[in-house]
Amino acid sequence: MGRGSNLALPIASVPDDRDSFGDGTPDWMRLHSATDRQAFRLWFTALADRAADVEPSQLPPEIVDCASLLRYAYRESLRLHDDRWYAQFSGEPMPALTSVQQWSYPNTPLGLGLFRVRPGPFRVTDLTDGTFAQFADAKTLIQANTFFVSRDISAARPGDLIFFRLLETDSQYHSMVITEHSEWVVYHTGPIDNHPGEMRRVLLADLLHHPDPRWRPTPSNPNFLGVYRWNILHED
Repeated sequence: MGRGSNLALPIASVPDDRDSFGDGTPDWMRLHSATDRQAFRLWFTALADRAADVEPSQLPPEIVDCASLLRYAYRESLRLHDDRWYAQFSGEPMPALTSVQQWSYPNTPLGLGLFRVRPGPFRVTDLTDGTFAQFADAKTLIQANTFFVSRDISAARPGDLIFFRLLETDSQYHSMVITEHSEWVVYHTGPIDNHPGEMRRVLLADLLHHPDPRWRPTPSNPNFLGVYRWNILHED
């Protein structure tokens, strides 16, 4: 081939749909930089804390139980936090934090369906068969969207979750968010009898000595499932 000749080479792009951890989350959905993972943790805890700080009338209407608190804080943590986003808040102001840079909700690789609703490793067909959705209950969040870290509460970091299951009832999975310096937990009680329930913030040290031993996050408590972390943070 002579000098100055042009050579055309065909290039084909092939999507990389690996799920390196086998947890159902494709690698392209994970937050790959430590900066983004930290940004997510800061936003997630800030949103959970704000939900515990505001008057009930200012609580986002969708937060009615522990799982809806997680879904709300997860989704809003992944938005672009621009002036329009901040304008929705009144009363308790939101902090000025850096947004996740890899992608922003709702323009995510999964679209609006952030939550996996079936356990199992990721397959390409999951993208079109309803495996990802906007809603997931507490049981589904623990089984398909988070991974187990430890039953030792000292392993928890801000933005991690702790889960309980009340073995004497037919349903109840319950979640709490680890917040500030891993010293506090924030949660929504969910409906209690005929009451809609409420947001609460409790010192982790006090939770360890809860008068009802079912709510103590200790390895000896069979109702305590352990510390869990969101799949998108699996590289931490």
